[in-house]
This record gives sequence, C-alpha cells and structure tokens, in this order.
Amino acid sequence: MHKIRFGILICLHLFVSCLALVFVSELYPQYHVNFRWDVLPHAIAVVAAYSLVSVLFVYSEFSFGYFIGFPFFSLIGGYLWLNCFSEFHYDHRLAGISASASAVTLFLPALFLKSPLKQLWTPTHATFNRILDSILLLAGATLVAGAAYNFDLAQLLRLITLDVDIYLARDTLKFPKLLDYLLRITASALLPFVFACFVEYRKAGRAAAALGLLFLFYPITLSKVALFSAGWIGLIALSARFIEARLVAILSLLIPAAIGVLLIILSKLEILQRPETASYFALINFRMMTFPSLAMDYYNEFFSKNELTLFCQISFLKTLATCPYHEPLGVAIYKAFGIGGSFNASLFATEGIASVGPWLAPLTAFVGGLVLALGNRVSAGLPPRLVLTSAAVLPQIFLNVPLTVTLVTHGVLVLFLLWYITPPPLKQE
Repeated sequence: MHKIRFGILICLHLFVSCLALVFVSELYPQYHVNFRWDVLPHAIAVVAAYSLVSVLFVYSEFSFGYFIGFPFFSLIGGYLWLNCFSEFHYDHRLAGISASASAVTLFLPALFLKSPLKQLWTPTHATFNRILDSILLLAGATLVAGAAYNFDLAQLLRLITLDVDIYLARDTLKFPKLLDYLLRITASALLPFVFACFVEYRKAGRAAAALGLLFLFYPITLSKVALFSAGWIGLIALSARFIEARLVAILSLLIPAAIGVLLIILSKLEILQRPETASYFALINFRMMTFPSLAMDYYNEFFSKNELTLFCQISFLKTLATCPYHEPLGVAIYKAFGIGGSFNASLFATEGIASVGPWLAPLTAFVGGLVLALGNRVSAGLPPRLVLTSAAVLPQIFLNVPLTVTLVTHGVLVLFLLWYITPPPLKQE
C-alpha cells in the first residue's frame, strides 16, 4: 500500500501539471503554448507511457538525487505534453524520445548511486559550530557589501502584490564579479545549510537569524527565489519533521501546482474573480513550473535551425574555442522568439539540446545524474530533514539554470563540501 500511495501521488502530479498546461494555453497563447482536442488522445498516451518512469521514484529511497530528480521528472513530463501540441517544426518524435531517454539516464544514477564517501577530515563539534557561526558572519558582510551597490526598499515594500516587473530592473544590476558569486552562493547554499544545521542543533535564535539574512537578499538582488526562500525553507523544515522525506519532495510540487489549478477552476466557475487567481497562477504554475518545460520546446526549435554550442556557452571554454554565440544563450533564445525574457534553462536544454543535440543529449543527462549521485554520496548518513532543508531552494535553480552554472555560481559544490565534512552526531557513519 505504501508504494501504491506514492505511485498514485506521482501520477496525480502529472495529471495536475498537464491540466495546468491546458489553462496556460488559454491564458498565455502568445508563448506558443497550444492545446487541441484532436491531439488530446495522443498526448494522454505519451504522458501515460512516460508515467511508467515513476516506478523508479516509487522503489528508490530518499536522497539528494531524489529531491532534485522529482522536479526533473515533472519537467520532462510537461515537455512531452507540450511537444504533442507544439507549433514548431523540428523533429518532435526524435525530441520526445530524446527527452524520455535523458530522463531515464539521469534518474538511474541520481536515484540509486548512494554509497557514502569516506571522510578524509572531520571537524570537531566545536570547530564545526565555529564554521557555522563564521558563515553567518560572512552572510552578513556579503549583504552589507551588496547593499552598498543596490538596496531597493521600494521593491521590498511592493512585493506583496507580486505585480512588480522586476526583470528589467534586475538586468541593470551590476556587482563586482566576486561579490556576485558570494551573493548567489550565500543565498543558494550557505544560509540554507547553516539554518538546517541550527534546526538540528535546536539553536532557534541562530536559525531565525539565518532566515532573516536570507530574506534581506531580495531587495539587493531582486531575485524572486530570494523573495520566497526564507518562508519556503522554513516550511520544508517543518514539513520534514512530520512527513517522510520522499513525500515532502512530491508534495512540495504537487500542492502548489494543485492550488493554482484549483484557483483557475474556481475563477471559471465565477466563485473567485480572475485578478484574485491570476497572480498566483502566473508565478507558480506558469513561471516556476511551465517555463522549464517550455524552454525545451524553444531550444529544440532554435537549435534545429542553428549551430550547436558544443558547450562553448561555458564561460572558460569561450576563451579556448570559437563560439557561434557571443551572448548568453538565454538572450539568444529571447531574441529569436521575442518573448519570455532571458530564457535560461536546465541541463536538459543547455548541456543537452543546445550543446550536443537530441541524439547525444541522454549522455549529458547521464553525466548530470552522476553529479547528483555525488551529492547522494557526500550527504549519505545525514538526516533527511537536513538534506531537504539545506537543498530546499535548489530544485528551482536546477530547473532554470545550466548544470555548470548551478554547480559553481550557485554554490552546489560548496554545499557538497559542507555535507561531506559534517561531523557526528548530525552525520552517522
């Protein structure tokens, strides 16, 4: 019964996601999102076949790879649905097979390679606590330095409406390169990690300080991830105290998606007014959940007619080889389609479709799975709640940012290192 429940929830999530895409096609047709009744049986068959991949999540135990892998499962399911209705003219059958194969080649190592790495150095309890306190101090200093370049209090006061278009303002922000790295790494990896550790150590004051610092990243960076991170991380930590970690990973996507769909249905029934539902659906169901899948449709179309990057979009490789693209891929995609903003995308679109094309994309996805497996190995023995909480903001980053950028710029490798050196009693050998 336990496994059946997980399977039902995963399939329910796929159903809710596809229903949300039907509503997206009504509300945002300008984004090339389509729906046709005559194609519906085919789309249902494709997604139903893909749902068999959920068996991997039903039978695997919780790990970092599980937590990141399930949003990837949702991303590919959404793309397969969009692919059935797409108005673009690339080889849709090849793209669909490639996407499905990429999902499987990523999930196999990400879900099942978990053997722990032997710690070469383990700090004492006192040393580890000093490391945590030092990270708090570093975060505070980073915030002060960032505020010296930008602190938009007006955006902070108006954030409740969720109607503020921050993208143009955010694109004008200029931080020194080192400070830019510190801001991203601190918000994505360092503060979530210290908060998770302080929760496990039952140090409420320091945990609250970590969340407070995290919230202050929004008026500096104007990042919507930063805006919601503090509340989201706290909610994940609380949920993981009472609910199994795998269930938290599934519900963390299913519940927000279902709320958006329910709001649209209520507005269609005229129980709620459209303005009351539009902001939530636009931010959660459209921007956060549809865009990663939609990016694969755009990237497949663009790179079916333009040169592949052969990974030249990676910064340090641009200095070693001639690259056909002298601007970020997200900007190139935006210029080609004229909508969607800077269309950054996940490893499936960038390291896969853009870099090597659909034929070889499953190989790059397999490498991505090995990276997630490394996260499993360095976090092996840690309490599942600590892994969930310290990685709480990473699913959205992995869905919207290339793997290489996620590892370095957003501090995933730093988080791996912190997990690796975490001492007992938090980490059990």
